[in-house]
Amino acid sequence: MTDGQIINEMQFDVLREIGNIGSGNAATALAKMLNQKIDIKVPKAALCDFNQLPQAVGGEETIVVGILLTLSDDVEGMMMFIMKVDAAYNLLGKLMFTEIDKNEPLNEMQMSCLQEIGNIITGAYLSSLSDLTRLTIQASVPYMALDMAGAILSVPAIEFGKLGDKALMIEAEFGEDTENEIGGYFLLIPTLESYGAIMASLGIG
Repeated sequence: MTDGQIINEMQFDVLREIGNIGSGNAATALAKMLNQKIDIKVPKAALCDFNQLPQAVGGEETIVVGILLTLSDDVEGMMMFIMKVDAAYNLLGKLMFTEIDKNEPLNEMQMSCLQEIGNIITGAYLSSLSDLTRLTIQASVPYMALDMAGAILSVPAIEFGKLGDKALMIEAEFGEDTENEIGGYFLLIPTLESYGAIMASLGIG
């Protein structure tokens, strides 16, 4: 969104509610994948400038897993799901029924598994957005990277900065075990036209 486009309180509440429902849908998909009940804390929503994003996930040097999808059809833009590396290891451990050594680099099978998890979680989020708005959303094959937050988040800033200068960030925490947290951040960056289409589909100007 540009500086000239002010998001009012009602519009932000709608975006936050979309984030809540999307996160809940993602938690349900995760629970099915792990074959266990997953509780989700109330997600936190914020509208962030691109240059604020690395700090929001722990700082530019924080190691994270980033899964990026580009969106097309009725909603264009991008979506990214980001997990801190500890949360990624915890999630893999639950899925593989074994403790993953956090001092060891992830192997190819583990990286592939993480990419598939990210694909399912983001797919569930986008499915809820599509159901709510009755808009068709096509997502690209996900691209995954393991790197510092500053490096990973520079990709959407460079590629999609021309679409707007803000991203909707939803912080979602799955489960109650704080020592073995599983959670992440959903970033939704629609084009200006798509942002308008989302609001119009919900009857909000």
